[in-house]
Amino acid sequence: MGHEKNLILALDQGTTSSRAILFSQNVDQSYAIVAQAQSEFEQHFPNSGWVEHNADDIWRTSIDSAKQAIAQAGISAEQIAAIGITNQRETTLIWDRQTGEPIHHAIVWQDRRTAEQCNALKRQGLEEMVSSKTGLLLDPYFSATKIAWLLNNVPGARARAESGELAFGTMDSWLLWNLTEGKSHATDATNASRTMLYNIHQGEWDEELLSLFDIPRSLLPEVKDCAAEFGSTGLLGGNIAILGMAGDQHAAMLGQACFETGMLKSTYGTGCFALLNTGSTVVSSKNQLLTTIAYQLNGQTTYALEGSIFIAGAAVQWLRDGLGIIDQASQSGELAETADTNQQIYLIPAFTGLGAPWWDADARGALFGLTRATGPAEISRAALESVCYQTLDLLNAMVADLGAETDTVLRVDGGMVASDWTMQCLADILQAPVDRPDITETTALGAAWLAGSRAGVWPDQAGFAKSWRLDKNFAPQMSPQLRDKKVAGWAQAVQRLLG
Repeated sequence: MGHEKNLILALDQGTTSSRAILFSQNVDQSYAIVAQAQSEFEQHFPNSGWVEHNADDIWRTSIDSAKQAIAQAGISAEQIAAIGITNQRETTLIWDRQTGEPIHHAIVWQDRRTAEQCNALKRQGLEEMVSSKTGLLLDPYFSATKIAWLLNNVPGARARAESGELAFGTMDSWLLWNLTEGKSHATDATNASRTMLYNIHQGEWDEELLSLFDIPRSLLPEVKDCAAEFGSTGLLGGNIAILGMAGDQHAAMLGQACFETGMLKSTYGTGCFALLNTGSTVVSSKNQLLTTIAYQLNGQTTYALEGSIFIAGAAVQWLRDGLGIIDQASQSGELAETADTNQQIYLIPAFTGLGAPWWDADARGALFGLTRATGPAEISRAALESVCYQTLDLLNAMVADLGAETDTVLRVDGGMVASDWTMQCLADILQAPVDRPDITETTALGAAWLAGSRAGVWPDQAGFAKSWRLDKNFAPQMSPQLRDKKVAGWAQAVQRLLG
């Protein structure tokens, strides 16, 4: 097979930037990045705890990045076998089906404006019903209450929705709609499973939930497998089929080839998300984790337990932009290495509430243990360690839910894993091995694999699992005594914050 024809374009639409990565498969079955482009876009904070994106920015940065990557590779659209899409999840948009005009900015997953509505539904005792159908908790994080907010707060929106004039989508659907010039209004099972409107057992939009949130069914996209015929685009210089789609965390799980039950991946981007493959079994969490669709292929649904930490890489951005103690994110590890080890500083980065396993939307960040000797190095170290402690909290909750030890190796990806210091710290705190793959762009790789396997130019699951390559394994080195002491201090700090 010629080099040209196994080229796959992955569009990775993230929270702070849109990226396009062109992958090829090498003769030895490994994968290579041929070209990539990335474009950041503006974050809008109209009120405290509110986060919005301009949907036109998202489309423009996505299509521009795609064009740049193709130009950089010096190829034509004809040489690309297919496109795969992956995206920030839950971020909610409603647009006009005729004009394609959004009725309002997109409401981002981090946005907390519907916290009161969620609390009211909880007080009515409705969380169990919602959870049993969707695997999710009643939290502002998911799309349902965001859709309701738009319908209730944008003048005329509800009437237009009821007469079928409007379309709802998460960012995957928005990109697909624009790529296909309005021909395709669809999503995949993983993105659907994050809306809080989708029944993950039956695999369909749920009437009872639509009526609970007062959302007209006509707004919703068609739900497909993660590898499916989503449409095609002629906007990149030739006709290219769009054959893969999955929310970012699910795509990363696929990119890490976590196809076996019990396999675990954790992605360290803006937030941190750990997913544990539970196979065809839906494991309901007793520890505030989410049950979600890991992926759906050939009509077969595979499930996962998911723990979400809202702030991971964002804590490093805060060191850079908020405090100005580093110039670039990569310096945080170097700075942390110079910290005074006699000081134990804890940063709880609850800037937008605490995620799993606490789910306290009202919690806010705090630093514990400060002395006159505390400086940038110690705060930097505390920021990186906070990510490791939060990961441990997630894994402990997963083990409790499964009722069994998982002696799984953690496969990691995302921007933060480039720091050896942070990954060693993670292995030490978890007291478990951490594997970093040689391609850390696993989210984009997962989307590319969905499209490439569907196009018949990349291997199936078994072949892809064999091609996963290790870059570095981190084994625990810290003494169990020191580790236990540090972890106990973290637990105490969290209790103080929540108390």
